Amino acid sequence: MSEENNTNNFKAGSNLEKLLRKGEFVVTSELGPPRGASREVVEKKAEILKGSADAFNITDCQTAMVRLSSIASGAILINMGMEPIVQMTCRDRNRIAIQSDILGAAALGMKNLLCLTGDHQCFGDHPDAKGVFDIDSIQLLNIVRQMRDEKKFQSGEEIKVEPKLFLGAAANPFADPFKFRAIRLAKKIAAGTDFIQTQIIYNVKKFEEWMGIVRDMGLHEKVFILAGVTPIKSLGMAKYMKNNVPGLDVSDEIIKTFRRGSKEKN
Repeated sequence: MSEENNTNNFKAGSNLEKLLRKGEFVVTSELGPPRGASREVVEKKAEILKGSADAFNITDCQTAMVRLSSIASGAILINMGMEPIVQMTCRDRNRIAIQSDILGAAALGMKNLLCLTGDHQCFGDHPDAKGVFDIDSIQLLNIVRQMRDEKKFQSGEEIKVEPKLFLGAAANPFADPFKFRAIRLAKKIAAGTDFIQTQIIYNVKKFEEWMGIVRDMGLHEKVFILAGVTPIKSLGMAKYMKNNVPGLDVSDEIIKTFRRGSKEKN
């Protein structure tokens, strides 16, 4: 999907949006906030990544672990001249808090928002915490789109200054039931997502099959799709991602390949 670079078409005018609408090959990178109130840690990570990507995903208490907020971390990146994609999950906030944070993120200069349901709290460091899940990611997309395009809160009340945000969502081509994956993508597009970032791809054949269904449904013409890539650097990492990260498809063949490489090293 590509569009003429017409400023009238911009939802937020972020660098990410401009590049995607021009049909450029876009690279994003993930930056995980620290488990402490350290601005310096965010800045150090950002300096390493600076210049290597077009925009930077700031995770929102990833895997339900307490971390510095994604919005605060995004503000630090903006001060460094970098563009954040702020992630927002539905796990820890009700719709009132979510709409408040959306306004706050926009007021601080954030222009990209990735809407996620969020990992269940049982995976994190506070397994007894109460998950909110007042809404899910599709409902979140609907809310933000309404705030931006209709200048209305979910309640129907008007917003004086709307949040101008380029909206993203996640897609997992590998989750079961497989035939439902493209249908769920269609629902997110209908809800208002402008771009999609996929789960990390290790099963290329299955990803190709998913993209075939996406093309058959014409969805690739309605949304920008960014494929997820993360290099596996060790056998231990491969095992961890296969056994501990929900939604990943790490094949036994990949494990065997790393095991052979590990034996050859020794």
